[in-house]
Amino acid sequence: QVQLVESGGGLVQPGGSLRLSCAASGSFFSINVMGWYRQVPGKQRELVAIITSGGSINYADSVKGRFTISRVNANNTVYLQMNSLKPEDTAVYYCNVNYIRRRLGTPYNYWGQGTQVTVSS
Repeated sequence: QVQLVESGGGLVQPGGSLRLSCAASGSFFSINVMGWYRQVPGKQRELVAIITSGGSINYADSVKGRFTISRVNANNTVYLQMNSLKPEDTAVYYCNVNYIRRRLGTPYNYWGQGTQVTVSS
């Protein structure tokens, strides 16, 4: 019922910037939380940043001050502006949404397909 289209990954030098976007579409009543997670081979997927429909935001300590998450509720899109990128930011970045299909319905979680971010000189 939900489709997520991610874009914006790629290769960037240390200190550079990238902007990820994730657009949600499909059949749902509302999206409460939108966010970004990342994963490197052999490690668990970890939170990068999340934002609620009301604008509450949570960042991983490792990205505070460098990454900025934002969303446009009108078109169900979430962005991740990544500045001052470091080699340790290299990972597959996944968009995640928590949504309901009807008013007061059960929340569901859905993941995007992931986009590779590589920080290297």
